[in-house]
Amino acid sequence: MSRLKLAVALAAGLATAGCDSIRDIFSTDDPPLPGRRLAVLPTPDILKADVRISDVRIVLPRPAPNAAWPQQAGYPNHAMHHLALGRDPRQAWSVGAGSGSESQGLLSLSRSRRLLAQPVIADARTFAMDSNGTVRGFDLKSGRQLWSQGTLPRHERDGDVGGGIAYHEGQLFVATGAAEVLAMDAASGRVLWRRNTGAPMRSPPAANDGRLFVVTTENTVIAFDTKDGKKLWSHDGVAARTGLLGGGAPAVDEGVVVAPQSTGEVVALRAESGTLVWTENLGAAQRGNPVGGLSAIIASPVIDRGVVYAVSNAGRLAAIELASGRRLWDIELSSRQTVWVAGDYVFVLTNRAVLAAIRRSDGRVRWAIRLDRFTDDDDLAGGRPFWTGPVLAGDRLVVAGSHGEALAVSPYTGEVIGWIPLSRGVFIPPAIAQGTILFLDDSGRLTAMR
Repeated sequence: MSRLKLAVALAAGLATAGCDSIRDIFSTDDPPLPGRRLAVLPTPDILKADVRISDVRIVLPRPAPNAAWPQQAGYPNHAMHHLALGRDPRQAWSVGAGSGSESQGLLSLSRSRRLLAQPVIADARTFAMDSNGTVRGFDLKSGRQLWSQGTLPRHERDGDVGGGIAYHEGQLFVATGAAEVLAMDAASGRVLWRRNTGAPMRSPPAANDGRLFVVTTENTVIAFDTKDGKKLWSHDGVAARTGLLGGGAPAVDEGVVVAPQSTGEVVALRAESGTLVWTENLGAAQRGNPVGGLSAIIASPVIDRGVVYAVSNAGRLAAIELASGRRLWDIELSSRQTVWVAGDYVFVLTNRAVLAAIRRSDGRVRWAIRLDRFTDDDDLAGGRPFWTGPVLAGDRLVVAGSHGEALAVSPYTGEVIGWIPLSRGVFIPPAIAQGTILFLDDSGRLTAMR
């Protein structure tokens, strides 16, 4: 489809600083080896709209301003609803935020480094962690760098970084692949305390009500006091032999922390004590899936109005009652992207590049579109793009791609209504606060639009 046919709701303004883009997450210049090829990642059937609800009109809450995006996926419960964003956002600034990815593989068997941490926004600042574990603070209005702080011990600087960042009550918390969690002063970057977690972390931390929660690669959930780093409790999970780089942050709400596991389990624990409330497995192996560890839950769970929404890479999205763990509904799809909940709908982006609106009451699909239909043939030369998102702001869903473009999609109809050229490929969902949308591309460049 020609870009000229696309509306310009999120159009021009973001200059293309370079023409290179990442075409495929497993691209290579070597000739392919002969033989039969089997899919490594699970691929359930593509979602289709349910004709029984085709005449149901989607109604969403009005866009509302948010002052902060303090943690991965937004607030501690990851329920951001409908955010405010101007009709025609344009580039406000673009700065280097450190080292980008050094490889294009997602499998954790590789020792190469990837840019994994989503930027966070709080106190009129934005914070980003690069692929070398260096954290930087920037002024949100101007993009001016305020400070920079390394987080890895000298003897660990050649290993995997992983982890991520979270803001809470004037502090910035960092989980690293060096088996450490750090607390930093958000205004200056000064390290306040650091603690060993016994195993590396691939996923970002979560913080709420004076407690910090992390999940290690061994699926141990640990809670710390945010003030002094005192360990409050831990819950041991089952370690997976293999997995994917990155991971979802725990969701916290109503005194319960819901933690994703690389085994495909979701564990609900009392935030105060670590007592097990319930556990649910979304990682049942599919036929033809030769790598059991790929059942991991990479997306962050979302807690909204007493219901947990969690999706696994193995092929299941489920709605689970927070208080009891009772499964309300589930549907077959695989995704590494955090779902977005607003009004009576759950918006999800699948591993097969299908963006869909799913009714939160019963799991029925209102609409579903294949994003690759809206990619020019030139963009497909090196393979189909990897898409990330969505985020809902200003009456459009925004998804970003590894081919150097973002799309704006109507949440009401699934119609593509605009596109944004990006300087490089993007593998991390954008963050939104104070009417500003931030894109961190794979080269480590941070761009603000408003």
